Amino acid sequence: MLNSLTIGNITLANPLILAPMAGVTDEPFRRICHGMGSGLVCMEMVSAKAICYHNKNTRELLEIADDEHPVSLQLFGSDPTSMSEAARMIDEVPYDILDINMGCPVPKVFGNGDGSALMKNPRLVGEIVSALVKFTDRPVTAKIRAGVDAEHINAPEIAHIIEESGASAVAVHGRTREQYYSGEADWDIIRQVKESVSIPVIGNGDLRNASDVKRMYEVTGCDGFMIGRAARGNPWIFNEILTELRTGHPADKPSPTYVMDMLMKHARMEVEMKGEDRAIREMRKHAGWYTSGMRNGIRFRRVVNEIHTLSEFEAVCRRFLEL
Repeated sequence: MLNSLTIGNITLANPLILAPMAGVTDEPFRRICHGMGSGLVCMEMVSAKAICYHNKNTRELLEIADDEHPVSLQLFGSDPTSMSEAARMIDEVPYDILDINMGCPVPKVFGNGDGSALMKNPRLVGEIVSALVKFTDRPVTAKIRAGVDAEHINAPEIAHIIEESGASAVAVHGRTREQYYSGEADWDIIRQVKESVSIPVIGNGDLRNASDVKRMYEVTGCDGFMIGRAARGNPWIFNEILTELRTGHPADKPSPTYVMDMLMKHARMEVEMKGEDRAIREMRKHAGWYTSGMRNGIRFRRVVNEIHTLSEFEAVCRRFLEL
């Protein structure tokens, strides 16, 4: 279950994958998760049209550090021509795998025919995958959902088209677009996809610990395990899962001191990349995730939301340990 996973010509050290999450999986967080054992880290989704129009805000999204490989770059869009043109324009970006977003449920994305809306158009899915496979020699993958809604569950059909069009792997979130992130993920859909294709299948949805990973493997037989929301403020989840599955014993939970040290490290990395004011504002949400469930966490988060500098941020983290 924890053997290396090969996607095209890229071999991952292990099958645990950090899911792409807008506003979360930027370069600093990816680097942290890679250091914690993630076999593959996925970038925030990038608009193919924005790349084609030379949108300056996309430049930062395309930055990749030397110490985070292997890394997957995810494009979203619904026009095969603009998708392949975007791939051409970023060909010099040192990503390892090119992923296609076919699962984003956000209304703005869905309403434009992108993300999970693509699952309504199997023919277009094939055209997009084929266009990108023809353009690049790097592995092309896709991330899909169970379907658009409960009446239109078509992940196995879409996955088959993705494979036939030349993709090297498919990730499946076991929820429909209509569900967003509510309810329980339907892992049986992942099993059905696994049985319908021969390329690697990566399961996604409700993976929070080693027991979940083990159970997903038993239920679905999938090849990889994609962890999203459970990694927010919890990058050591990858090390914990690897440790428990390899040794049979749970890993030690991080101490409050360890959590605060990681939070401060994360903040310093964000400041280095984005500048102090913006980075500290963005770290407020991360601080909330890191301290969720911790004693005095609510008080800590209230104070963090009022500060604006790195020195203040670090001072608040240190004071938190004295409470």
